[in-house]
Amino acid sequence: MPPEPNAPRRLTPIQAMNEALAEEMRRDEDVVLFGEDLGAFGGVWALSRRLQKEFGSLRVFDTPLSEAAIVGTGVGAAMAGLRPVIEIMYVDFTTCCMDPLVNQAAKIRFMSGGAFCLPMTVVAPCGAGTCEAAQHSQSLEAWFLNAPGFNVVMPATVYDCKGLLKTAIRDNNPVMCLWHKALYDLQEEVPAGEWTIPLGQAAVRREGQEVTVVAYSLMMHRALEAAERLHDEISVEVIDPRTLRPFDTAAVLASLHKTGRLLVVHESPTCCGVGAEIVRQVTERGFELLQRAPKVLGGRDLPIPFAKPLENAVVPQVDDIVQAVRGLMEGE
Repeated sequence: MPPEPNAPRRLTPIQAMNEALAEEMRRDEDVVLFGEDLGAFGGVWALSRRLQKEFGSLRVFDTPLSEAAIVGTGVGAAMAGLRPVIEIMYVDFTTCCMDPLVNQAAKIRFMSGGAFCLPMTVVAPCGAGTCEAAQHSQSLEAWFLNAPGFNVVMPATVYDCKGLLKTAIRDNNPVMCLWHKALYDLQEEVPAGEWTIPLGQAAVRREGQEVTVVAYSLMMHRALEAAERLHDEISVEVIDPRTLRPFDTAAVLASLHKTGRLLVVHESPTCCGVGAEIVRQVTERGFELLQRAPKVLGGRDLPIPFAKPLENAVVPQVDDIVQAVRGLMEGE
């Protein structure tokens, strides 16, 4: 029997984002999509599969192999009134287009006194775990948090991949939408129909009473696994920020009212990373809530190796999170 029209479906992150793009392109004819191999081929990651067939080559098209040209075209298109969605094949390749990203996209609205807005969404995969070595495995979200003007979203679930991308496309600011390659084959049940998720709204993925763990993207899944391992020993609350700018500090403070202990987990290097900023916001606004000094568990200050054992040693694993949570409880 065919499935019911409104029955939940099992989708992957890419399928969810592809669906989000199709819905937004039907909703708003100003939405355009372009990047390397995004036309008839449908994208290296299948992000744009079947979209050129539906919307034509004027709205879904290939670009030269130049990230600077792709982003520069996106900036110009956004200034001209379109809502471009561009794909950078790996977030690592944003190093090839930092001038149009940081000096143009992030600043035009301010430098023009609000005469222009920049409704441009950049979609890029990130992260380690797929043995693609140092130049194809980075997590660079902290770079874009240090460039005022960008919003940054990092979905960890299939539901969020669709909802956050739709919100990003509708936002009048440039948005970095970074999804983790190691979640490519993740399948989750999602409802039929459309939905959006407000920027700056965290999700409590697991409730707990003794330790608050803030983790996003792939690390959120590892934090949940760690919390499950500890369930007979320590009650762990797991918060998924979903968006890093704007960041839902209030959700973390609400959790700390219960737990008094904070661990931030992320894959990017610990030094000058997202965790340091989260700890700053929490200590400035809720220092009195902390029973222990907050901790950050991030990646080691090393390039990502190719060999799987070395890759695992550089990026936080479930065992590392378990050990860090126990350390917080023991006052280490």
